[in-house]
Amino acid sequence: MSLEKLKADLLKVANTEKAKILSKFFKTGKGEYADGDKFLGITVPVQRKIARKYLNLSLSDIKTLLSSKYHEHRFTGLIILCSQYKKSAQNEKEKIFHFYLENLTYVNNWDLVDISAPAIIGDYLLGKECAILYKLASSESLWERRIAILSTFTFIKNNQFDDTFRIAEILLKDKNDLIHKAVGWMLREIGKRNKEIEEQFLKEHYQHMPRTMLRYAIEKFSEKERKEYLNKTN
Repeated sequence: MSLEKLKADLLKVANTEKAKILSKFFKTGKGEYADGDKFLGITVPVQRKIARKYLNLSLSDIKTLLSSKYHEHRFTGLIILCSQYKKSAQNEKEKIFHFYLENLTYVNNWDLVDISAPAIIGDYLLGKECAILYKLASSESLWERRIAILSTFTFIKNNQFDDTFRIAEILLKDKNDLIHKAVGWMLREIGKRNKEIEEQFLKEHYQHMPRTMLRYAIEKFSEKERKEYLNKTN
């Protein structure tokens, strides 16, 4: 019953015109990265407000949301899952972690990755062996590769940078712009905490980085420093 009420609540605030805008923004056209994704046209704050009413939803019901054709169903399901994870004891966190991994196929757009991968995978693996991230970084799936690098955001927030750098090296030659942006973003986050160690990585790799990745990585540098890096690239 709760699942049906949640879907009904979302449907009440659906907006056809906004759905068209979101469909273009999230690249749902033929051959684009979110080819075929469907939108109801609901803003993130509204989804978060609705999600708060259903935080006790079962994993079975969350899986139903994740497997929905509607983007907002998946997004709301992930908001609920992240909230449950945060409030859970360690044994329940492990269960949610494995549930998330089992349903990665539904975490299939950049916003879905960004709200959930650091909160669940990153948090669970903090201080643990994380071979799964290297497996994901080498995946053919764009979203699994983004999950790999974004999961390390939690490590970065805890001043642990090694895995981010290693995964960044794996992704240096990635062809997708969404990976370039994600890796550059994570390098920039390291730089906010330790600019010297970010620059050590950049000096070794910047000449071989995709331009977008480098731009994101040096965004917080001075104008002079940015020009020096960008003018020296091939």
